[in-house]
Order: sequence, then C-alpha cells, then structure tokens
Amino acid sequence: MSMSFVKNERQQRIYDQLNQFIPQFRKRAPLHDEEGSFPFDNIEDLKSMGYPTFTLPAEYGGKELSLYEFVLFQEQIARGDGATALSIGWHVGITMDLAEKRPWSDEMIDFLFKEISRGALINTAATEPKTGSPTRGGKPETTAKKTADGWVINGHKTFTSMSVALDYIFVTATIDETEEVGQFIIPKDAKGVSIQETWDLIGMRGTASHDLMLEDVEIPSHYLTQLLSTPQKKKPSGWLLHIPACYMGIALAARDYAVQFANDYSPNSLPGPIRELPTIQQAIGEIELELLNARHFMYSVAQKWDEAPDRTQLGAELGAVKHVVTNTAVRVVDRAMRIVGAKSLQQSNPMQRYYRDVRAGLHNPPMDDMTIANLAANAFKELEDDQ
Repeated sequence: MSMSFVKNERQQRIYDQLNQFIPQFRKRAPLHDEEGSFPFDNIEDLKSMGYPTFTLPAEYGGKELSLYEFVLFQEQIARGDGATALSIGWHVGITMDLAEKRPWSDEMIDFLFKEISRGALINTAATEPKTGSPTRGGKPETTAKKTADGWVINGHKTFTSMSVALDYIFVTATIDETEEVGQFIIPKDAKGVSIQETWDLIGMRGTASHDLMLEDVEIPSHYLTQLLSTPQKKKPSGWLLHIPACYMGIALAARDYAVQFANDYSPNSLPGPIRELPTIQQAIGEIELELLNARHFMYSVAQKWDEAPDRTQLGAELGAVKHVVTNTAVRVVDRAMRIVGAKSLQQSNPMQRYYRDVRAGLHNPPMDDMTIANLAANAFKELEDDQ
C-alpha cells in the first residue's frame, strides 16, 4: 500500500532490513502452515539483524524502540508471515513492557535482559484448559509450593506461542499456602518441563502454540518475580498493539495479492484485465478506505502512547484499536478473496491461509465484548464526573 507510516531515517533503515526477509518469509509460509511447523528459519533471520533485542534498554545493547516503531515493524513482518510476526511479537513486546514498567527486582530484570541480549527468547504462559483466557479472571490451577530451597511448580498451560523455541517461560501459578497468584520464571530446560504438541488450530499454525506441561519443576526462590494478586491499579499495556499490527500486516498481504491479481487476470470474456471493471475498482477502493481508517487509528494511538506523560487513561483506546483493526482485517481479507474468486480457495493460494490466520485475531486479548463493555463504562464514568 502506498501510504507509508515510516517517519525518519532510523525507521526506514530498520524497515528496509526487515523488508529483505519478506519474500523469503512468504516463500516458507506455505510449508510451515501445511506441516504446522515452527518457522525457526524466520526467527534466525530476525536474530541475524538483532531484532529480538530491539526493545531492550540501550545499556543492554537494545534500540529502545518506541511503541510506534514496534507496531510499524511488526506490521511489516506479518506482511511476510503472520505466524512469525505474532510469535516474535510476544517476545519483543514483553521485553518492552518489562523495560517500561520494571515490575520485578533490579536483579531479576538485569538477569533476564542480559539473557535476551545473548539471544534468549521469552514468552508468558497464562492460559489453562479450565480457566480459558486469563483476561476473563480465572484463577490458575497451576500450583507453586514453597520448599526450603525454592519452589516446586506443577501445572498445564495452553496456547504457549513459540513454545519449541523459548528459553524462558513466565508462568502464573497459585501459591499453595497463601492462595495468592504469582508469576514465576521457568527455564525451558529445567527438569520436569515438557512441550505437548497439541496445536491443531486451522489458523496461525506456525506459532507452535502447544501445551506446556510442568511436573515437579524446581526453581530457586528468587524466580518468583511478582505477586499478581496484590491489589494494585492495573496499568495499560501498550505493547499489546503488536496483536492488531500483526493482523493488519496479514490484511495488507491479502490486499497486495488482490490488487496484483486484478491487474494481471484477463479472462477471454473481457478485452482487458479485471481491474477495468467498475465492480472491481469499487471493491479495491473500499479495501483501501478500510485500511486507511484502521491504520491511521492504530498509528495515532501508538504515537499518543509514546508522547503521553500519563498513560493510565489509554487502556480503552488500546482496546479499541485491537477491536477496530482485527475486525477490519477480517473484512479486508474477505473482500480481497471475492476479487480473486474461487482461486482464493485453492490450497496453493496464499489467500486461504490469510483467511484462516486473520480470524485468529478475534480470539487474542482483549476480546471484543470486553472492549465494548469497557468503552461503555468509561462513557458513564465521564458522565458521572461531569455532574
């Protein structure tokens, strides 16, 4: 799409670096999708330019990406392969969040950031079979038992994206004696940690979001990073915009394919390519308008986050971006497929993968119903404050 959101030389330089990988990501995507295999090769490409370290503080070798930049680069990666973008987005985003909020002790932050600077990959595992999404408030059935030397963790986590490539996993668990919920660092190579390859969804197959099994996993005392049940005002998490950025990237890839198809496809029933048909021009114009609306909204909120002296009131807007962008992406891919026609359903055609992948965004947090309810609550709160 001609509308560029690159604003300066630094962004252009990184954007161009990422851009060199996009053709290869697209070439590899069908096999990873078909096999349900993880794109280790794509992650290695990203590591070769240092991308997994880019949200680290400068003293750890990072580039301290702004949220705007993070969204910009994640969108571009997803244009090549959505599963790769969503996977690395969790790692880079969580690193950004830790750098901004510093919720752990200085010693544990220093330990983790040094590990990331050496190439370690991280993600959180919070979802469980009986609790569903942690955003719904379910208490973890995974348990943490205090011992003389540390903790023993037992549990079963689902939707552990990038599971086969992770080095450290942040696990939520209920502490036996106190019933508090804590977050613990689990080294992937710790005894008792295993990955059960259960990922069988039809979308985002390359994320390897398998089940994490924890059986009497022993960790040191200081690997309890924080208590999550302590009453505190929940702070908005701007880094979660990597989710809509990913699905926007997929929608842009579908748009690119449909425009190229309309330009090239010339059935013998027409004197020229289908791009000359008013109905096709109408469909493409509507796609462009949808993308412009959603992208401007996403980037403006990202910039607002970067510039805001107080971010505590931005939670509703962040949720609204996810809602608008992911639903827009679903509609864009659907319209693009109508332009391509039945060919879009061929197994060899990338459009059918875009269609399956983009729908996964509806089930990433925050959920649409929670976003709408939150916006309504904010409206009534504003009314009360004005009276």
